[in-house]
Amino acid sequence: MWRLKIAKGSVGDGGGWLRSLNNHVGRQVWEFCPESGTPEELSKVEMARQSFRDNRFHKKHSSDLLMRIQFAEEKQSVTNLPQTKLEEFEDVKEEAVMTTLRSALDFYSTIQADDGHWPGDYGGPMFLLPGLVITLYVTGALNTVLSKEHQYEICRYLYNHQNRDGGWGLHIEGPSTMFGTVLNYVSLRLLGEGAEGGEGAIEKAREWILEHGSATAITSWGKMWLSVLGAYEWSGNNPLPPEVWLCPYFLPIHPGRMWCHCRMVYLPMSFLYGKKFVGPITPTILSLRKELYTVPYHEVDWNKARNACAQEDLYYPHPLVQDILWASLHYLYEPMLKYWPCKSLREKALQIVMQHIHYEDENTRYICIGPVNKVLNMLCCWVEDPYSESFKLHLPRILDYLWIAEDGMKMQGYNGSQLWDTAFAIQAIISTGLADEYGSVLRKAHDFLKYSQVLENCPGDLNFWYRHISKGAWPFSTADHGWPISDCTSEGLKAALLLSTLPAATAGEPLNVIWLYDAVNVILSLQNADGGFATYELTRSYQWLEVTT
Repeated sequence: MWRLKIAKGSVGDGGGWLRSLNNHVGRQVWEFCPESGTPEELSKVEMARQSFRDNRFHKKHSSDLLMRIQFAEEKQSVTNLPQTKLEEFEDVKEEAVMTTLRSALDFYSTIQADDGHWPGDYGGPMFLLPGLVITLYVTGALNTVLSKEHQYEICRYLYNHQNRDGGWGLHIEGPSTMFGTVLNYVSLRLLGEGAEGGEGAIEKAREWILEHGSATAITSWGKMWLSVLGAYEWSGNNPLPPEVWLCPYFLPIHPGRMWCHCRMVYLPMSFLYGKKFVGPITPTILSLRKELYTVPYHEVDWNKARNACAQEDLYYPHPLVQDILWASLHYLYEPMLKYWPCKSLREKALQIVMQHIHYEDENTRYICIGPVNKVLNMLCCWVEDPYSESFKLHLPRILDYLWIAEDGMKMQGYNGSQLWDTAFAIQAIISTGLADEYGSVLRKAHDFLKYSQVLENCPGDLNFWYRHISKGAWPFSTADHGWPISDCTSEGLKAALLLSTLPAATAGEPLNVIWLYDAVNVILSLQNADGGFATYELTRSYQWLEVTT
């Protein structure tokens, strides 16, 4: 049976390769324990899985039943409050309201983790798992990092969220796209599913791909992943030159001016593009080259494929200025890089890019800002040196992003929403007026809040690394993740201030006043010139860029 382990640094460590600022407070990892689970628990799990499967087309979200089944067994509620039901025109009395609130808080206390936060499913996007599967396949770590139980649950998840037409969307709720369908089809194949498997699901997915233009019509991120895999040619990609990182910062195209989530994804992508890296060509890859295209692989017009995009994926067509830029880079700039001194320029750019990748990895304890750049950074570390310490430090942090529910195992959009959820939970509990009755819950949540605050800025010259101050901030998830966010800091600060109004016997000792000042300082530092507040860092670019790009 799968078990959720909280704040356990040893889970999935693989030999001492985990780092933490606070002894892994907030870390949530699922572990398969073959000997655990009573017959009753196992029966409930199977019923939950079957129910989801039977209703998957009209109820696409999980209800986190595996976690709830586990917690119900471990933390049984001891109260027996009556269930309050009101008739349609019955007056709402204070007694009924308070009974209902106590029932809700009793239940909520049973799903609080021992370290004080409330765990939960933060899945939904369907383009995250493929990047992980492709990276692990290319690096040869698939069967090392993911057990057969992991792989089985990932396949379950992919089959459960396949649309009726055979495709997959960007999100579990979305219509089929080429991006989602090709990458999830490829994931199933890399996980060992046959070209004619899954009770016809694989064939149906392949039919969708070929009927909608084949994999040549996949979006740019998809083209990049397929190129890394060896199932698409790099010449079919629009250029992502790493040399842009060598440009002076005053240029509006400098990637340091991008929003951090965008910047941190295109950073490792530019490395892979600059290297034109291709993984091992295995029999499975050769088969995929036949399965994904309507013409033989060697006859694909890769130049035409560069700007091809399926209608289902085309949210906004390229402006003319973008097409001119891509064509200039493709036809004029890239050919020059084969020769000296341009070749040396590329090598220098690749070195700078790897410096920034290592800085991001080290300052997030190899969690990274999100799941997309997490696996891309890990792949870049392997390409740089397959035996590097940085690659080994990446591997155990994969488990921080995996979550299992009744629909299967997914990759989350973050390493969780621990701080965000806990800050709101604290505010909600205090607002009920019942804080004195739920002191044990608040004390644990307060401890989590304290251990999750970021206490230091990232090292070095922050301007050089394009980073904002973070001392005093709260992240979205955990202190080990560490990226400062204005709204998370605001909600964390509000929760801390509310807790400080309660007796120490109820909620614990208040937060150090210096840390409160640091939090306010971070929030104020994130106010833009127009009066609004940015998320992770101040706005660095220009509105007119949106018109041209």
